[in-house]
Amino acid sequence: MATETPSVLIVEDEPDLANLYAAWLEEPCTVETAYDGQSALDAIDETVDIVLLDRRMPGLSGDTILATIRDRGLDCRVAMVTAVEPDFDIIEMGFDDYLVKPVSKEEIRRIVDQLSLRSSYDAQLQEFFALSSKKALLDAEKTEAERKSSQEYARLQDRLAALRVQVNDTMEELLEQDGYRRLCQDITRDSILQESD
Repeated sequence: MATETPSVLIVEDEPDLANLYAAWLEEPCTVETAYDGQSALDAIDETVDIVLLDRRMPGLSGDTILATIRDRGLDCRVAMVTAVEPDFDIIEMGFDDYLVKPVSKEEIRRIVDQLSLRSSYDAQLQEFFALSSKKALLDAEKTEAERKSSQEYARLQDRLAALRVQVNDTMEELLEQDGYRRLCQDITRDSILQESD
């Protein structure tokens, strides 16, 4: 799915904000906007590489749109860009990354670059990075006591530990590929976020 010019769908019920994100991304990407859930579902198909998705919208919520994207089996990366503070319910959600508004141009461009790169990874690495992002987010937002009392968080840690072993094997295969340096930067960023807590 990875292309030189990623196709990005921005799903945001505030048109001014959606248009601002689109302006930030229009040079490196092909951008389309949808201002409500139904328009988003009509626009999402196999040509969309990345979806920037607001979680709270009238009508169809971002959670419903995300579930529909995954139910359709579409091979696109999804980042929630929302004012909704994360809670442990995000662990089971099928997004790849999560940004809490307000967000900057640099954050939007960085997340699109990262998701574009991740789309070239195999499914195992995609899962590893998605779960690492969720763990880093919960580490930053939840107290240690809250994390220790959450069964979902414990399962997340166990799954990450198992994936880390599998990823080490996959890393050896990537040594000969051009994306290795950027992959290491992605892993290092996630590791630093985890160690800072």
